[in-house]
Amino acid sequence: MSKYLVIVESPAKAKTIEKFLGKNYKVVASIGHVRDLPKSKMGIDIEDNYEPKYITIRGKGDVIKELRSKAKKSEKVFLATDPDREGEAIAWHLAFLLGLDIKEKCRVTFHEITKTAIREAIKHPTSIDMKLVDAQQGRRVLDRLVGYSISPILWRKIRRGLSAGRVQSVATKLICDREDEINSFESEEYWEIQGNFKKIKGSKEILEGKFVSFKGEKIEMKNLNDANEILENTEGKKAFVDSIVKKEKNRSPQFCFTTSSLQQEAANKLGFSTKKTMIIAQQLYEGINIKGHGTIGLITYMRTDSKRISDEAKESLKNYILENIGEDYLSNQFRKEKNGKNSQDAHEAIRPTLVSMTPADAEGSFTKDQYKLYKLIWERFVAFGMKDAKFDSVTVSVKCEDVKFKLSGLELKFAGFLKIYSAGTFSEKILPELSEGEEILVESIVPSQHFTQPP
Repeated sequence: MSKYLVIVESPAKAKTIEKFLGKNYKVVASIGHVRDLPKSKMGIDIEDNYEPKYITIRGKGDVIKELRSKAKKSEKVFLATDPDREGEAIAWHLAFLLGLDIKEKCRVTFHEITKTAIREAIKHPTSIDMKLVDAQQGRRVLDRLVGYSISPILWRKIRRGLSAGRVQSVATKLICDREDEINSFESEEYWEIQGNFKKIKGSKEILEGKFVSFKGEKIEMKNLNDANEILENTEGKKAFVDSIVKKEKNRSPQFCFTTSSLQQEAANKLGFSTKKTMIIAQQLYEGINIKGHGTIGLITYMRTDSKRISDEAKESLKNYILENIGEDYLSNQFRKEKNGKNSQDAHEAIRPTLVSMTPADAEGSFTKDQYKLYKLIWERFVAFGMKDAKFDSVTVSVKCEDVKFKLSGLELKFAGFLKIYSAGTFSEKILPELSEGEEILVESIVPSQHFTQPP
């Protein structure tokens, strides 16, 4: 029998970790929560300081029996559930069921499933963090008080089977408020004018300009009559380049993913639902069998609101860019991560555990969706360590009598992080060479009708 017992939440994670720890360790899974509030009643003693009344979850009897048996035969038990408040609460419930002292150093946490991280965590166990446990219990009790109080009213008044809760009820109000805004919105007409110009000599490209001002003032065109007043002042008139302003613009790489930004980007770029993103991220975190490497966890813990990256990760990223992309692309200084005021910052941002494990290296070991999500995470991390993209921006002011138009040009001069990661969209628009005072042809002045849109 193994000397040490390590309990994690997931069977897949158990297999990966056991390979890292060796024959003296047996790693088993609790398969999620083992105790919870009863489903058939409130389960909260409101008269006794809101004390929760936990019971063993139905169907978990055999799992708990096996854990107790293995714990009795082991010299020491380590509770290695997820490093968040849910994981801390599961560890606390396991300690209760196995008769462990919660003050004993039996709690093990790690944020990535690699051999180094796992072995380092086992060397430095801590006691269960009761502040995190209390946070989870507070959330669970509030869920139950709100849900079990309001849901029966919904069943009576609207339809059976509907549920209300700590989050659902507030979210529903936000949706209702926004729907009221949409329904009460009154659309307003407005007009825009586009000027189409062309050089007299050289390039025959049509230069599209946007109306800016009339007689030096910005004019709101609320109907066709307003637009016609502008058009009358351009009819048969010559156009000249009034001014040219050239600037260099920089675009910085985004920070590495938090849970919410990963979900948003995966939805926008990959078409993944929130649930699908988190399932695949969990698989990448718990470990994938990579040909030639064995089973390894490929990303850090995927439930985080932090943008922070460890110094070790930054150093490995710096070396990877120098060796594989080039010194010209390495950022002189990593952007300082500014976490939100409500950020817990308990974990790092979501990043690859091994930047050297490129998506191409692991592609043959992935499912199609695993490959897509890992590539997204890997590219965002590498881009974070690269220089800004640089653009040449040109703004040309064109005057046609008393009417002024603006032409805009944008040219990419240095790709920087865009060499690796496409952040949103930008379209290059290179204007031909123009000079101040130069006359240009007026091809057409075109008005267009629009209407304001509801939120």
